[in-house]
Amino acid sequence: MKAIISDFGGVLTTPLAGAFDALHEETGVPLEELGMAMARLAEQDGEHPLHELERGRITEREFTDRMAIELTEPLGAQPDLSRFGEVFFQALSPNAEMIELMWELREAGHRMALLTNNVREWEPRWRAMLPVDEIFELIVDSAFAGCRKPEPEIYEMTLNGLGLTGQDCIFIDDMSVNCDGATAVGLHAVHFRENAQATAEIRAALAN
Repeated sequence: MKAIISDFGGVLTTPLAGAFDALHEETGVPLEELGMAMARLAEQDGEHPLHELERGRITEREFTDRMAIELTEPLGAQPDLSRFGEVFFQALSPNAEMIELMWELREAGHRMALLTNNVREWEPRWRAMLPVDEIFELIVDSAFAGCRKPEPEIYEMTLNGLGLTGQDCIFIDDMSVNCDGATAVGLHAVHFRENAQATAEIRAALAN
């Protein structure tokens, strides 16, 4: 294995579930209602609004405005989603143990890439959480790439950026669907569930 490709949120940070819980506490919108509103918009538009946000095809403001309008009827009032990104990131913290492992792997001579589904307007926030450019030689952000995990194009873009094949790389993500997408293009995927498990699987893959 020549390279490590890591996800950002949920691997190098605390779990994303905590951020969604914080959104519920801030806005009063039940997570189930949030999910159903996105599903309704996906049916209306033919594309999931969160996926379009992560592809950079709509702005954060366009996303939150559409969601607020869609939630008005089921909630009986229009929720204030203006602090969506701010609240989300206030609830996340760096995962120091996994960040330290990334440093260790870089120092050991492995090439390092970051592959994240993210939001264009959030780039300053997530980059401020850890020394991204010092650890990773390549950063592929869905919001600037125009495609997202688990679409094969974004994995292929990452491999092309490294000049490597899937067989050369370990991919780490907390979402099983993203791991499945990585496996489909030939990457060795590690489904992150907690630090000790993921670290053991990464070390085992590197030892083979």
